[in-house]
Amino acid sequence: MMTNLFKWRKFDKDIILLCVRWYLRYALSYRDITEIILERGISVEHSTIYRWVQKYAPILEEKCRNHLKISGGSYRVDETYIKIKGQWKFLYRAVDKTGQTIDFYLSHTRNWIAATRFFKQALKRPHIIPPYVINTDKNAAYPVAIHELQYMGYLPKSCKLRQVKYLNNNIESDHRFVKRQCHHKQWFRAYHSAQKTISGYEIIHMIKKGQINRYSRI
Repeated sequence: MMTNLFKWRKFDKDIILLCVRWYLRYALSYRDITEIILERGISVEHSTIYRWVQKYAPILEEKCRNHLKISGGSYRVDETYIKIKGQWKFLYRAVDKTGQTIDFYLSHTRNWIAATRFFKQALKRPHIIPPYVINTDKNAAYPVAIHELQYMGYLPKSCKLRQVKYLNNNIESDHRFVKRQCHHKQWFRAYHSAQKTISGYEIIHMIKKGQINRYSRI
């Protein structure tokens, strides 16, 4: 039960979820949210809001996963850069041809091993169907990863790889929400906190795009 997750909390769950949603959805800092919520007569430390985001963003993702609409079988796959503790890391992302988010994966490296791990994770998700075509850029890691996945049986042998850059315009545009959130909030100071926060950004983005089944109750 979602209610049990807030047991023994000082603040009501509606206040906690409101602050978490504001942080994940809008270009607001923890201190911004502290000021906004104070205008409503509620005093919360910015460090407390940080802890709420770290705890509840992954839970929100987990709760929403089983209620996502089924994705399409034409994948657009790309990776973008995320700065963590002054170093660039790589966020692998995939959408279908209609723009629905399929999955995401934060990685220290950008190579065929990371790409393989990303696809393995994505293909286990309950809302996705195996692709019949995967569109990527010219990154040489993708053909190796896809060949390996087909050999291991994760991908059907009939799945085609198309390395045509212009076909990935929609995912490059889709990166903007997460990139804007990360950049405005001055990136991250730790890898584990980046993983948790980005999971919240992504699931809020999925909700905004209408990917949650409207008849499901989370």
